[in-house]
Amino acid sequence: MSTIAIITARGGSKRIPHKNIRNFIGKPVIAYAIDAALKARVFDRVMVSTDDMGIADIAKRYGAEVPFMRSEKTSDDFATTTDVLKEVLTTFEAQGEHFDIACCIYPTAPLLTGERIREAMQLMEEDMATDVVLPVVRFSYPPQRAFMMENDTLTIAYPEFKDARSQDLVPFYHDAGQFYLFRTEFLLQNDNLFSGKLRAMELMETEVQDIDTETDWAMAELKYQWIHAGEGV
Repeated sequence: MSTIAIITARGGSKRIPHKNIRNFIGKPVIAYAIDAALKARVFDRVMVSTDDMGIADIAKRYGAEVPFMRSEKTSDDFATTTDVLKEVLTTFEAQGEHFDIACCIYPTAPLLTGERIREAMQLMEEDMATDVVLPVVRFSYPPQRAFMMENDTLTIAYPEFKDARSQDLVPFYHDAGQFYLFRTEFLLQNDNLFSGKLRAMELMETEVQDIDTETDWAMAELKYQWIHAGEGV
């Protein structure tokens, strides 16, 4: 099977300017995603999809390919990840190059490792019916215990669970926000990566950090330093 890693890195970050190439403990944050993809040693090609020449130059410096630039259509605020992935795959198809399995990796995933990507690939190979391998993480607090607030007044969201013990509640999970490993034929025929047969890969909370705010960024750096304590980071 032919495989490709697609790192999606648009240039127009609003909440954290230049987020995809901002310095993260000594390197542009996108360098960690590229490094994880290369160290996984499961991809025929590792590329970055971007509309920004600065990002493209940095991506190449750290070992990724940028075989073509992202179109204007998939670079605005309304383009979805699926739009970007389909554009990449169909552009390669038009050039006579087909991939069986692809991995979308987000550029702000500095806690991702090559080992985790290899684990996902093994899960995909174990079951040919699997369309997508999705890394997930368990909610740290049971959502069944949630409150709703309106005009500073709290109400219990799920009163049927108010007396249940935490250990008796069904655990809930959320997307880890690091990568999606998928069969390309499935994506090209669907607009929703989550609509097919999903195989979950559970990650620990210490491996995951969504980065949308300055606080998120600081937490990601703390987690990274904790994970790599003793390595001179």
